[in-house]
Amino acid sequence: MLKRLSVRNYVLIDSLETEFPEGLVIITGQTGAGKSILLGALSLLLGAKADASMIGESSDNCVVEGEFVVDSGNAALKSLFEEYDADWDDGHVTIRRVVNPTGRSRSFVNDSPVPLGMLSALSSSLIDIHSQHQTLLLSDKHFQMSLLDHFAGNEALLDTYRRHYRQYGALVRELSELDRTMDRARAEYEYNKSMRDKLESARLKAGELEMLEAEQKQLANAEEIKENLCAAENFLNSVPGPDGELSVSVLMRDAARCLDRISAYVPAAAALSERIESSRLEVEDIVSELSGINSGTEVSETRLAEVEDRLSLIYSLFRTFSCTTVEELLAKKESFDAFLSAVEDSDGRHSELERLISEENDALDHAAAALSEARSAAAGKLSEAIRDSIRFMELPDAAFLIRVSPSDRSPEGADSVTCMFSSTGKNLVDVAKCASGGEMSRIMLALKAIMAGYANMPTMIFDEIDTGVSGSVADRMGSVICAMGDNMQVFAITHLPQVAAKGSAHYVVTKTSSGDRTVSEIRRLSDSERVMEIARMLSGAELTDAAVANAKSLLSNSRVRK
Repeated sequence: MLKRLSVRNYVLIDSLETEFPEGLVIITGQTGAGKSILLGALSLLLGAKADASMIGESSDNCVVEGEFVVDSGNAALKSLFEEYDADWDDGHVTIRRVVNPTGRSRSFVNDSPVPLGMLSALSSSLIDIHSQHQTLLLSDKHFQMSLLDHFAGNEALLDTYRRHYRQYGALVRELSELDRTMDRARAEYEYNKSMRDKLESARLKAGELEMLEAEQKQLANAEEIKENLCAAENFLNSVPGPDGELSVSVLMRDAARCLDRISAYVPAAAALSERIESSRLEVEDIVSELSGINSGTEVSETRLAEVEDRLSLIYSLFRTFSCTTVEELLAKKESFDAFLSAVEDSDGRHSELERLISEENDALDHAAAALSEARSAAAGKLSEAIRDSIRFMELPDAAFLIRVSPSDRSPEGADSVTCMFSSTGKNLVDVAKCASGGEMSRIMLALKAIMAGYANMPTMIFDEIDTGVSGSVADRMGSVICAMGDNMQVFAITHLPQVAAKGSAHYVVTKTSSGDRTVSEIRRLSDSERVMEIARMLSGAELTDAAVANAKSLLSNSRVRK
């Protein structure tokens, strides 16, 4: 419920601070006094668009603050507070909206800054404002469907249906996308396959280019390489000596033996002998490697041609695929392999998707049938409840029927809902096409009264829902509104004394002028003031004794009924 409302510098409201009780709260005032401004301030508090025109005569910021009391165990509200990282104050919700002179605004919930979206999300759990023009909802098929589903308690069935509807839609979209992808892929398949085959036939290996380039250099210079290898080997193996040609290794061995013979006399000779022997072994190893390289080096024009052909092929592949390394070519081949594999595997996924779609379609049909059955079962009961309520409000022959018909699938199910009405009980037609303004008001009040029983709405505001009615009809409508006030907080902004007399608390909106300054105010009336306000509503500006007596009678009768 709305416990407290504070407004400062909003349009004609200079400064306002008031508290509201539970039950039915009546708000009256002469036309133009500022009742709509009060609703505008509340709407601003609940996320309506802000602009600079809302700023009052003062150059200060406009500030609207409301304090609400809600069920501390409301899991949905707690979840909303967690989502927006706002403080949960155990069922106390204080909303503040600040609008600066440029029209920009800031929003706070329990003193935590929050985005405007949270206020809009909160509004559906705090207040339902029924304006004079909300009877247009009667022509809104979504509203009619929502009304029936809430009455029937179809939340679980609707959640199940929507889950299958989303899954079915996602699968159908995936299949459609797969079909488009497959069409494109088939057109590109042969080209990609020929490119893959070209790379595959090359039998490329990582690091191959470097090895081929090194081999090509050796083969191209094989004669010069062998000539120098042989010369180096000969130099180490053929050294002229007194007894003919000897190898460097033999000479070094003989030199080491000579040093060994004198090592007993010259200690340094032994160390020199070891060094010569070590060098001799190194020379022999060098000679062995030279011999191996020499024997492995071939002068082959055939092999050179093979290597150059292989290099030419690799360079050609570089140009074809815009690559610079063999590794990049191998990566290209892998991408072609993946593409071709995906195309070949898509047939399997296509079949799987068709199977899943068929299964989901059956589940969706089943969920839609269950939802339709529940709607059809509830439609009659809701029709009777609305009809009885309308008849209570002095349309004794009225008939009201909620018709549930098969329709194409939508997120709301496979049904269409139409509210049919006749004030005479005959020839029912779409309610939006046949009801007068007064009839529309009564129908909407009947709907709101029924919705209040299941929507768990803490506060409901009726902005002149009694427009177009008077006399005993107004009295009956006031009784309906009053009954709603037994279970929830209800605000009724009205011009009808029959309705105003029903409230447990009565507030009046007034507008006063001082010089060129005009302000609107709201205050709670005492019992005696309330009599005079209802008398004014009965007789106009000039109060009569009869009007005062009639006002007292209305209030007295309302208390007796309660």
